[in-house]
Amino acid sequence: MSFHERGRVELAPAKVNLFLHVLGRRADGYHLLDSLVVFAAVADRLSAAPARALALEIGGPQAASLAAAADNLVLRAARALAPAAPAALRFVLEKNLPVAAGIGGGSADAAAALRLLARLGYVGAGAELASIAATLGADVPACLASRPARAGGVGERLGPAPRLPEFGLVLANPGVPLATADVFRARSGAFSPRAALPDAWASAAAMAADLAQLSNDLEPPARALCPAIGPVLGALAALPGALLARLSGSGATCFAIFATPAEAEAAAPRLPAPWWRWGGGLIAPEEISP
Repeated sequence: MSFHERGRVELAPAKVNLFLHVLGRRADGYHLLDSLVVFAAVADRLSAAPARALALEIGGPQAASLAAAADNLVLRAARALAPAAPAALRFVLEKNLPVAAGIGGGSADAAAALRLLARLGYVGAGAELASIAATLGADVPACLASRPARAGGVGERLGPAPRLPEFGLVLANPGVPLATADVFRARSGAFSPRAALPDAWASAAAMAADLAQLSNDLEPPARALCPAIGPVLGALAALPGALLARLSGSGATCFAIFATPAEAEAAAPRLPAPWWRWGGGLIAPEEISP
C-alpha cells in the first residue's frame, strides 16, 4: 500500500483564467482584476500522515522545479493555523503541475493543505478556513473552493460564474517558468473595463465566441518576457476543433477550448512531446472536499 493510500489525500487542481482584465492599480501596487476562473481535472496530490515533526516531501514529474523549503505554501498553510498548527504531520506533495506557470499551482497546493487540515480537525471549515486562505495569497481563496467563479479585487473577491456549458480544455506549457510579479511589472498601457458576461452560455462555441471579445491583459508582457508562449498559442489554435486559444493568468501555460472534454483529451497528444500538455474537462465538484 502506498503512502497516498495510507494517508489523507486532497487534490490541488489547475486554475485556468478564461479571461483576465486588469482594471487598475491600488496605492499599495497591487493590481485590480476581473477574471473568470475554472478548475481543470489535472492536479497536484497532497497527502498527510502522522510523523515526528512537521515536514514536506515532494515527488512527482514536476518535483525537480520545486523545493521543500520553509516558505513552501503547503508549510505556510500549516503554520498559519498557530497556535493549533500541527506539530507532527508529514505532507507528501505529488507535483504534477508546472511551477510558475499561471495556473495557480502553489496556491492550489496551499488550498489543498487547508482543506486537508480541516478534515483532520486542525481548523474549522467555512469562514474560518476562508479567512486563513486570504492571508496566504490572492489566488488561494479561489483555489480553496476550486469551483468556477468570477474573481475580482486582486483575485480574492469571488462571485458566481455564469452557468457553463460542457466544454473541454487543452493545457500546454513550454517548460519555461514565468514569475507573476515580473509579468505585472512589465505590463503597461491603459486599463480595461470590467467585462459584461451573460447569465449562461448555451454551448462551448457560444462561450468561446464571447470570450474572444475579451482578453488576457497579461499576455503582451508575458510574451515579451517569454517568447516561447507564441509558438504554444499558435499550436493550440491550429488543433482541429479548437474554439479559442489564450494564455492563462501570467503564463506561460496556455489553453484551448474544445466542444467536449473527449475532444480535448484526443487533441492534447498532437502537441510537441517536450511541452507539458494535458487535455480533458473541469474537475468534478465531488472531488474537492468542502
